[in-house]
Amino acid sequence: MPRPQANPPNRAQPDLKAMSAAGLRAFFNIARDWALSTEQQIVLLGSPGRSTFFKWRAAPDKAQLGHDTLERLSYLLGIYKALQILLPDPVAADAWLKKSNAAPLFVGRSALDRMLSGNVSDLFVVRQYLDAARGGWA
Repeated sequence: MPRPQANPPNRAQPDLKAMSAAGLRAFFNIARDWALSTEQQIVLLGSPGRSTFFKWRAAPDKAQLGHDTLERLSYLLGIYKALQILLPDPVAADAWLKKSNAAPLFVGRSALDRMLSGNVSDLFVVRQYLDAARGGWA
């Protein structure tokens, strides 16, 4: 009996440009909802050059992001989604990110402060914290 292929030939794989464009469009919408400054957005995206950042913002369809930036976008989209699930009021969900937090992970700082350290691992731990809070994996 033949083994099923991991990626059947009839299933189109999303290309890097399509994933980059979709991820950036979603990110810039989230950045608007979270009222992030340009500097904060740049840090969350992994500190690309300012000219690169402004090119991405002006024309996300022309961007071809690297693995690190795509990973960051994945965590940020997951954080946004988890907050929308945990706090169905959009204003409360968006505000949570900037409020001080007594959880040991945040040591009295906000989740956004932790995320702005510049390390992709900090995005991961915030995502993991929220997923655990909503009963997902931890």
